[in-house]
Amino acid sequence: MFKTLLRQAGTGIRALLVFTVLLGLGYPLAVWGVSRSPGLHEHAEGSPLVVRGQVVGSELIGVDPVPADPARDPYFHTRPSASAVGPLGPGDPATSGGSNLSADNPQLLAAVRERRAAIAAREGAAPRAVPVDAVTASASGLDPGISPAYAELQAPRVARVTGLPPSEVRLLIAQATSGGGLAERTVAVPALNAAVAERR
Repeated sequence: MFKTLLRQAGTGIRALLVFTVLLGLGYPLAVWGVSRSPGLHEHAEGSPLVVRGQVVGSELIGVDPVPADPARDPYFHTRPSASAVGPLGPGDPATSGGSNLSADNPQLLAAVRERRAAIAAREGAAPRAVPVDAVTASASGLDPGISPAYAELQAPRVARVTGLPPSEVRLLIAQATSGGGLAERTVAVPALNAAVAERR
């Protein structure tokens, strides 16, 4: 009986050691090695966004920028975040997630109305010109993409504050736009803001 227990314990310990080496060391090292392959390295590092040699964020995470002077806001803005304290943010990237409020929830409807009024005032536009994605939070609250309509709404303000010609701002929007055909067209806000910053 005792010999059987020792044999079984020895087998268990050997299996534990083998799988610890395989799955605790071998597998992570293999994944790390594959991530160093050409074409995968940038994505494996979180798609860093570099402006003037400095990493300023990630192309995949839409953290809404906060201007030093709200009256002279040079940034394109992402969709609002449910984790934001105010109507427009910024959200807390450490707590991503949606509000889980139903479409007819009075709290959600009030937030949408408040966001629409704030964005219309910021952009100097009529409230009916504010696109839907500008006033509704994404499921994660960290969505880096906005609709081309929302980007176009913000273009005159960005051009005015940065001093860039409106045609150049629209060209930057076009370069940051992907999709079309069967895929929804979206504008990558982090990449767009980085491109604007490099030309200022």
